[in-house]
Amino acid sequence: MKLELGKININQVVIGTESKIVDGTLHICDQDIISIVLEDDRIASCHVEIANPGDKTRITPVKDVIEPRCKVDSKGGIFPGVINKMDTVGSGRTHALKGCGIMTVGKIVGFQEGIVDMSGPGAEKTPFSKIINICLVVEPKEGLEPHSYEQAVRFAGLRVADYVGKLGHDVEPDEVMTYETKPLLEQIAEYPELPKVGYVYMLQTQGLLHDTYVYGADAKHIIPTILYPTEIMDGAILSGNCVSACDKNTTYHHLNNPVIEELYAKHGKEINFMGVIITNETVYLADKERSSDWTSKLAEYLGLDGVIITQEGFGNPDTDLIMNCKKIEQKDIKTVIVTDEYAGRDGASQSLADADKLADACVTGGNANEVIELPAMDKLIGQLDYVDVIAGGFDGSLREDGTIEVEIQAITGATNELGFNHMSAKGN
Repeated sequence: MKLELGKININQVVIGTESKIVDGTLHICDQDIISIVLEDDRIASCHVEIANPGDKTRITPVKDVIEPRCKVDSKGGIFPGVINKMDTVGSGRTHALKGCGIMTVGKIVGFQEGIVDMSGPGAEKTPFSKIINICLVVEPKEGLEPHSYEQAVRFAGLRVADYVGKLGHDVEPDEVMTYETKPLLEQIAEYPELPKVGYVYMLQTQGLLHDTYVYGADAKHIIPTILYPTEIMDGAILSGNCVSACDKNTTYHHLNNPVIEELYAKHGKEINFMGVIITNETVYLADKERSSDWTSKLAEYLGLDGVIITQEGFGNPDTDLIMNCKKIEQKDIKTVIVTDEYAGRDGASQSLADADKLADACVTGGNANEVIELPAMDKLIGQLDYVDVIAGGFDGSLREDGTIEVEIQAITGATNELGFNHMSAKGN
């Protein structure tokens, strides 16, 4: 598959009466956006706010972030099988609005949504302080169950991202990047002298609002399979997760996966990037055995010499991570795992819930238990009444003066296990 990704740089977002893109400025009509959100009768109200990098603004509780994109030369649309008709994506031309995101804000489960500060020490921990956030603050109808509220908010964010993304359909991109992965035998033959490298992409699928969707299908029900990398860049995988904010993969992360970007950058030079194996993170041991068996089998079937494995979440998924690593290594395929750590506030505890001597090459996104003090901000988008019970918070986290003391696991994207963050660690 060959994908042309046209990048349209957005330098400013303003709210007005007309939606359009002019000279790098995105004009949006908030009433049009609100109307889109309120098409779902499960939502009682919505308002739109803009948060710019450097603003003394705190956004919480953050659910998802989505980069606006659109298909240019296809009858299908972005996010197939969800808000657009089912169609295979990953080829043709796509336009992406770079430098901005649609951020959904709402207290769905409270304890596993995140904080994004647009300035101060918290801003240094999240990539979303560097983009302009179009915040959809959504309130549900009274009595709506959390799982139904989550779905309504998820669909609202995707529909708005689709609407805003289409504003770039006829805009000339600032840059066009081309990515291509060929059918297996052609790909092997193209660079026979280079090591064949694949990517095992673990998706959070533990249920109970811990879900990821592949072409609209709940990934907890899939067996591991192979995708072209460009399918992921084109909206085939979407987040439905209410998990610890620091290491959840938002939809923005899936669309801009840095592991895929880096493998493509080295493709044809240092490695032959063969493709992506997606697998799930399940709850029951038999399911973990099945998925890791299939993952290692597919890595062997592709004839891979090396594999990068990324995790999402911690604790229970650590077992999936190590099982995948161990079984792939046992097939004489070298692995590198990418994870984060929950090593206690002093960093002295065991970092992962599982381990194996074959997992001897590891990249970490940092220790999520590290404590940070977030200063008071001038503006709040959302609400703060849950901060003491957020994952990473504790009784007294929210102080009377507006400062917050929490573990960095409360900050969206702080220890992201795709490496889409600013932290790591080096072992001795």
